[in-house]
Amino acid sequence: NAIAGIAPSQGAIAFDGQPISGLPAELIVRRGISLTPEGRRVFPSLSVAENLHLGGAAHCSGDELQRRVDSELDRFPILRERYHQKAGLLSGGEQQMLAVARSLMSAPRLLLLDEPSLGLAPLIVDKIFDLIADLKAKGLTILLVELLVTIVAHLQDAVLDPKRVRKVLPQRPLRDLDRPAGQILAI
Repeated sequence: NAIAGIAPSQGAIAFDGQPISGLPAELIVRRGISLTPEGRRVFPSLSVAENLHLGGAAHCSGDELQRRVDSELDRFPILRERYHQKAGLLSGGEQQMLAVARSLMSAPRLLLLDEPSLGLAPLIVDKIFDLIADLKAKGLTILLVELLVTIVAHLQDAVLDPKRVRKVLPQRPLRDLDRPAGQILAI
């Protein structure tokens, strides 16, 4: 939350060598960081379409916005079926898919995922983690906060203790991960 600019930080945070501590969330998103918060926070009174447009509206418009919407609907076909439906009427798994799709609408270089499996059925959890593996394979860097260690174990490139960096895998300093394109850092 501190990286995304929605909570105060206790230290300095930099992205691409530039300080981002204390910047408003919208500026952090414009710099290439997007957060999918814990708890499938979608705008329940808005449609799937409106939720997706909100995720991309600050970054593009017109044909590019529609291209991004189409890309996310291709990634999550169930959202295409529910496109005009209120987000609050979606199942928990569908809401999680919408939350991730909304985050991806900004075309981030760093995706922050906070407990994406929380409260989901095992089949949906598998789908979410298949998506995470696919995003990693396509070169997206992901900072993942997740309690299901067994699922994360095969995806992660580094592990960080939330209170203090205890171990980084593979054995290299965290500073060497400044540009970890296509890597997953798990907390």
